[in-house]
Amino acid sequence: MSDHASSQTVPHYRRVVLKISGEALKEPGSLESISPQIVAQVAQQIKDVHSMGVELAIVIGGGNIWRGLTASHRGMERTTADYMGMLATVINGMALQSSLEAIGVPTRVQTAIPIQSVAEPFIRRRAMRHLELGRVVIFVAGTGNPFFSTDTTAALRASEIGAEAILKATKVDGIYTADPKKDPTAVKYDRITYSEAISKRLQVMDSTAFTLCMDNRVPILVFDLMTKNNIRNAVLGHPIGTLVVSE
Repeated sequence: MSDHASSQTVPHYRRVVLKISGEALKEPGSLESISPQIVAQVAQQIKDVHSMGVELAIVIGGGNIWRGLTASHRGMERTTADYMGMLATVINGMALQSSLEAIGVPTRVQTAIPIQSVAEPFIRRRAMRHLELGRVVIFVAGTGNPFFSTDTTAALRASEIGAEAILKATKVDGIYTADPKKDPTAVKYDRITYSEAISKRLQVMDSTAFTLCMDNRVPILVFDLMTKNNIRNAVLGHPIGTLVVSE
């Protein structure tokens, strides 16, 4: 095998946190909250990366089932609405675990809210040991606290376990100067610094998550989840999406 060919299969990152939005698990226009077909497709992409020897932790959102912030804007007390959103992430995490284990990927779900019959509690050292043993770890229930998003959870867990990057899988192929759906002149960034993203008010992550990543120098790669093999491409360091880095 040539050096060029071998470099195409050598992971650029050895340990990552993959952030998946809950909405990504839903079929567009469907009344069903979770599409088993989409979950299976995502699981297959994760298996491909796992087979490369990459240590993979996953933070999953719950917006396909419940959005706490939206509910609070409609009159529900914010803390209760946020806890409901955290429980929605548990449902998504269990769905993903089921699909992964069906195709032979050893998986552990760790929850920030104790649910003994369903998942392990989040214990940092145990999570890291699972990764070292080749298990995919799915972090659910956010940080366990209201007022914090799953983006913040991804930033926090990535910092705690020493991840080399956050791979933020979304419905768009990167970060743009404006919303590309509303502004046809919007231009995609290939690379941008944390400071630029904050000053330009680009909606990459919420400010708490962003600050955590910036303080702990965790790069963020924003890319399209639904493009074939994109999680693999991200792990290999291929030029996809938008990379957010330090100065």
